[in-house]
Amino acid sequence: MKKIKENLKQEIEIPEGITTSLDENILIMKKQDKELRRRLSSRVKVKIENNKIILESGTKRNDKRNFGTMKAHIKNMIKGLTEGFKYKLQVSSVHFPMNLEIDKSKNELVVKNFLGEKKDRRIKLVAGVDIKLNNDFVELESEDIEKAGQCATNIEKGTKVRNKDRRIFQDGIFIIEKPGRKFL
Repeated sequence: MKKIKENLKQEIEIPEGITTSLDENILIMKKQDKELRRRLSSRVKVKIENNKIILESGTKRNDKRNFGTMKAHIKNMIKGLTEGFKYKLQVSSVHFPMNLEIDKSKNELVVKNFLGEKKDRRIKLVAGVDIKLNNDFVELESEDIEKAGQCATNIEKGTKVRNKDRRIFQDGIFIIEKPGRKFL
């Protein structure tokens, strides 16, 4: 006899101070002046009742994947609005001293004298991410984990050494700390 599987169901508690609303397939969370939006999967049914977000999904493999992904996204939104996310990068200059500046008008990080290059390297920053320069460290903070992570990745990729031996030329800006991990 075939066994009937029940649907997956999960309730996520919404902390005080966070207001949530559902506009068609977009979940909107607000806390004071901060706002996060997330497009939800059509495979997962989402309801907001009694200060809880209720997720419901089928039991097929793809449904389970989407269910877990949506659950993680919603938890990251809540954590971002309550605590925020922080990335830390370290400036490593072995051969030539690098200088960093923030060009707020163009929303770019300007890296001067990278490996003795005459031309400055300009790295696009993501809107909604606060950036601080402290000597040899760059700190990024945001409510949205994806924006903070993308900004950190852009900075790391923008100082990539090309056409040289990476064992000798170890210059660059590297992620040393991100939410849940430390690399030192």
